[in-house]
Amino acid sequence: MRTVRIDCDGVGLDVRVAGPDGGPPVLLLHGFPESWYGWHRQVAPLAAAGCRVLVPDQRGYGTSDKPRGAATYGLDRLAADAATVARLGAGRPVHLVGHDWGGLVAWWTAVIHADWVASLTVLNAPHPQAFRRYLAQHASQRRRSRYIALFQLPWLPEALLGAGRCWRLRETLVRTSAPGTFTEADLARYLEAWQRPGALTAMLDWYRGLRRAPAASPSDARIRTCTRILWGTRDRFLEAGLADASLALCERGDVRLFDGASHWLQHERPGEVVAEILAQVAVAPGR
Repeated sequence: MRTVRIDCDGVGLDVRVAGPDGGPPVLLLHGFPESWYGWHRQVAPLAAAGCRVLVPDQRGYGTSDKPRGAATYGLDRLAADAATVARLGAGRPVHLVGHDWGGLVAWWTAVIHADWVASLTVLNAPHPQAFRRYLAQHASQRRRSRYIALFQLPWLPEALLGAGRCWRLRETLVRTSAPGTFTEADLARYLEAWQRPGALTAMLDWYRGLRRAPAASPSDARIRTCTRILWGTRDRFLEAGLADASLALCERGDVRLFDGASHWLQHERPGEVVAEILAQVAVAPGR
């Protein structure tokens, strides 16, 4: 595996690249509060299967640039980053995979940069339009999402998440996953990334950027590419009903529920997630 630095309209992203140059490109997008390392259990098996694997630290995360201001973290801008990374796939549409926030970016990339998406696989992340509608209709999900309102405040979320060597972030990963999912070595790796200058503010600005509506209208938001939604049923943050609500916006898709798995599906069921991605590569080999 090697690291490539690319420019996304003035923002530098570090992208880990593995596998043969001519293999079907697979782009993996991480969520909050992770980094490219959130996919470390999938990179080697996908590369060994012949895929060209692209795994960025998305803007604000890891060793990638951390531009200031929530305006630089809107969904349109994040999807444009993903499309730029996709061009590393030898000019071929990528098999796009996203988890958590990376899943929202993946959904939106498939809406506004559809030509760059050969297939879409999303882990425990709702389509942005489906999420807004579901929130309006389900008080139980609004209760689960209350932390998003907290994250809109200035400086206080940074102070809370950064206190005690980011113990709240570490504790949340451990508490909301199956026992043993995140090792001390994993947590130390994340801690190093969280403590980089400007990192916590940049990560939180993804949430603050939610207030900026994407340019595409709801009528433009249907997904026309082959889509697979993978969902751990014991997600503490997102209700499983969001999977079906998101599927309703897909012209070709299905949902696979993982009973007993949490929000951190690719960590708890790494081999099964690899198999699902490879199945998408086989069904939609690209153009």
